[in-house]
Amino acid sequence: MSHSNTTDFTNPSTFILLGIPGLEAAHVWISIPFCTMYIIAMMGNFTILFIVKMEPSLHAPMYYFLCMLAIADLVLSTSTLPKTLSIFWFNSREIDFSACLTQMYFIHCVSMMESGIFVAMALDRYVAICDPLRHSTILTSPVVAKIGLAIVLRGSMIVLPFPFLVRQWPYCRTNIIPHTYCEHMAVANLACADVRVSSYYGLFMAFFMSSLDLFFIALSYTQILRVIFSLPTKDARLKTFGTCVSHICVISASYIPAFFSFITLRFSHNVPLHFHILIANLYLLVPPLLNPIIYGVRTKQIRDRLLRLFTIKGPKVFSWCSGSHTQLHAKPSSLNH
Repeated sequence: MSHSNTTDFTNPSTFILLGIPGLEAAHVWISIPFCTMYIIAMMGNFTILFIVKMEPSLHAPMYYFLCMLAIADLVLSTSTLPKTLSIFWFNSREIDFSACLTQMYFIHCVSMMESGIFVAMALDRYVAICDPLRHSTILTSPVVAKIGLAIVLRGSMIVLPFPFLVRQWPYCRTNIIPHTYCEHMAVANLACADVRVSSYYGLFMAFFMSSLDLFFIALSYTQILRVIFSLPTKDARLKTFGTCVSHICVISASYIPAFFSFITLRFSHNVPLHFHILIANLYLLVPPLLNPIIYGVRTKQIRDRLLRLFTIKGPKVFSWCSGSHTQLHAKPSSLNH
């Protein structure tokens, strides 16, 4: 029997995603907020991309980095939620082995890219506030493009060992993953091999790389705060700090759920499995949902452009309706003459 199991799962063609074990009866109800958050995230991030593209005054480094973040959010949420919803709605639990590895790669790769984007945004704020006269000469379009390329290459290369390690291991236990998506350690734990290398590399990536990014962000904001507190008036200090609030809120919305999910998954063994999985889903859904809302509310240029879109359309519709109304009333009088 054991030999049969080994031959069955040494090279599994598919994995089975269970969704949220223990909450199967509530899958349909859980899908409602998940789907709502996904739709809002898609609409919000596409709106950010549209506004930045259509408004020439927003063609600046800060908004280019914001567009990179919006694209990363779209890829991150789309790589997981459609499959999660198919599990909840249609009980479609099978996922191809290669598709599983691809999903795993994109989740961790894009998460690492987002961390790099936050560092780039902190650099932009640092130059804009600490050396404003040289901002346009330091962060030129070619420099921004090179930074974006470096972010993509770093995220792509650092995460590359994950799918390669997972692919080469034998699977002789089961092909059932107690999760809604192919999370790295959830798949690695199914292998009949010593997966400590993968576990240690995951810890290195989560703590060392993320901590390094946070260090550079903190260093930038330390210099920014020094400049802000040296400004002569309170209004100037508040106005300058206000340009950084959106970035700080977005960083908090991204890092806090991610670290909380990572810590509870690895170190809180008394926490129920369904709680782990819910948190793991929320940390992939909440930042893409909040980022466009935070920037839409906090950034005056984006807020003004968005309001202008609605206020321009409104009068046009009203004038067309009133014009049509006048013509309807004018016709009978002309007929009488």
